[in-house]
Amino acid sequence: MLDLRPSAPPGSFIAGRNPAAKLVVAAMISLTVLTSVDWLTPGLMLAMCLALLPLCGVDARLLLRRVRYLLLAAGSVAVVSTLFAADKTGTVWWEFGPILITSSAAETGVSLALRVLAVAIPGVLIFTTTDPTELADSLVQQWRMPARFAIGALAALRLLPMLTVEWRMLAMARRARGLDSGGNPIAAVKLFASTMFGLLVSAIRRATRLATAMDARGFDSQVPRTVARPQRVRRADWVMVLIVLVVCGAVLAVSIGSGVHRPLWE
Repeated sequence: MLDLRPSAPPGSFIAGRNPAAKLVVAAMISLTVLTSVDWLTPGLMLAMCLALLPLCGVDARLLLRRVRYLLLAAGSVAVVSTLFAADKTGTVWWEFGPILITSSAAETGVSLALRVLAVAIPGVLIFTTTDPTELADSLVQQWRMPARFAIGALAALRLLPMLTVEWRMLAMARRARGLDSGGNPIAAVKLFASTMFGLLVSAIRRATRLATAMDARGFDSQVPRTVARPQRVRRADWVMVLIVLVVCGAVLAVSIGSGVHRPLWE
């Protein structure tokens, strides 16, 4: 099953914050990183986020295990972007036939990989330190989102672990029928695609049944809903938002002051 254990204990600073404030923090970090195309801005933002992990009470080893595939994806982005970058100016580092690696291409690859990590790691951290029920309540109370959307998002988050179980069941069922790649990479890709399609069909069927059951229980009613679990924005939530705002401003100031900063619109 999916490892949904919290990355931080319930009594830690980040676990006790309002989900709406966490979404604001994630939006500020993403906006700072995605509006810059240089390597220094996402690098500094990523370093600051990692430096603040102990202060938030986060288990760094558990978080690292959770983002190991993300690290692999970021490395793949860096390699592909370096090899196939449109800008091949700068110092030539290595050339072999049609493959040309220059300093500008390497900078592009590194900046893209750092942007992926700087946006995704805070998102993973916020997701794994937020209770889905509290998130749904906060979406309704602080963000004024429709209850139908919030409760649907809650149901989707609750069903995430079942996708792993379904995948294993489909894989074992195909193996029991003699469907195996036999070490052939092409056959493995075809088997993966067919299993993924089966998982998609199963997920759509389950979502349809769940939506019908929720409508039958009155979740689609237009009657105003009461609040059973009030979510309040406390002083500590504002302190967290202020700290991240200062960090984002400091990162931009250092990046601009060093002359490396390149905004997206240039």
